[in-house]
Amino acid sequence: MFFEAVSPSMRAVEAVMRELAQSEVPVLLLGEVGSGKRTTAERIHQMSRRNSQTFRVIDCESPALELFETSLESVFQAGTVLLAEITALYPACQAKLLETLPKCGGNGRTQVMEARLIFGSSRDLATEVKSGRLREDLYYRISGVCLRLPPLRQRKEDIPYLVSYFLDKYAQSFRRTVPILSTSTQHLFEAYAWPGNLRELEDAVKAIVALGDEAVAMGGLRSLLMKSDHGGNGERVSLKQVARAASREAEKELILKVLTRTRWNRRRAAQELQISYKALLYKLKQIGYGEYGAL
Repeated sequence: MFFEAVSPSMRAVEAVMRELAQSEVPVLLLGEVGSGKRTTAERIHQMSRRNSQTFRVIDCESPALELFETSLESVFQAGTVLLAEITALYPACQAKLLETLPKCGGNGRTQVMEARLIFGSSRDLATEVKSGRLREDLYYRISGVCLRLPPLRQRKEDIPYLVSYFLDKYAQSFRRTVPILSTSTQHLFEAYAWPGNLRELEDAVKAIVALGDEAVAMGGLRSLLMKSDHGGNGERVSLKQVARAASREAEKELILKVLTRTRWNRRRAAQELQISYKALLYKLKQIGYGEYGAL
């Protein structure tokens, strides 16, 4: 996701990224979940002299990290490697990593390793050190160059451009025309706090393109997106949640359309919908129309 940001906070981040791309020093990226740490690491890679080499992501929260315990040569091959959620590494793996990091030799020159390392975390590393989950010596070695990524709620000027980017991306992926969002949807996207940051925004736009109907998609999304403004807990919206909500909205719309056509004759409507009469009664009760209609 490479585009020119317009928000002051991200323009400052991009200026630092360009500087970091010209060096080989390890970089620590800090930011909330979904704030774009992977994208930032890949952008640094693409702007560096290693851009013809491989960019790899290693999820340190993955239980399948036996490769750390055998040979790091297979992990840190030529290219750029992002170690996501670094504090989740097992203590033994943290010790091996510490031994592998470039050190300054006696002549003042820094050893050059095969891969450029970038570290990412959504946690407070000082707290992780105090709790013993992160080695203190490893923390000092990886935090020399630290870049903090602003959450989406602090860079709302970028939202229209991000939405446009995601619409183009998924329209191409699903082989559909790029949707033109209504003014109300655009305002909703810009007003919402996006606790799940870029990842949550991308899921929402993807659902609109995938369903091919903004009204149906937003029927399910609206209550989820506005949850935090009405006493909700502000948890991140997953694509599965969006799909389920949109599916329920589409089902409700279809049922009411068929009932209108059959003049609210529930048995005829059940036949048209190709479901049992009992199933239709249950669905009507779910959507608050259980007492309506003739047998």
